Amino acid sequence: MSFADEAGEQHPTLALDDTVHQRVRLGILTIAREAESVEFGFLKEQLAATDGNLSRHLKVLEDSGLVTVTKGYVGRRPRTWVSLTPQGAQALDHELRALRALVRRLDTAASEHPRT
Repeated sequence: MSFADEAGEQHPTLALDDTVHQRVRLGILTIAREAESVEFGFLKEQLAATDGNLSRHLKVLEDSGLVTVTKGYVGRRPRTWVSLTPQGAQALDHELRALRALVRRLDTAASEHPRT
């Protein structure tokens, strides 16, 4: 079975990046894109993630060069901030283009072949 359409273009899902596409990692990247840097606790709350789960996903993104993780203090309390790298912004843009292409493809199919 081929994933190419009639025009010979690959199915949009083939352009999805497994590193970026995972739900928590996609959430980290999109939230980090909205701010210069974002605090670990805010990400944890917004993504309904545990400390360990969020830490693991941040490590994957950091090892891939998509985010930087900076540790510091606010008063005496340790804090961790996450920032999107230029490579991370590119990866997020690529993922969003692939998702938009997938939605367009489904919208076209739905209009050409409505389900009753």
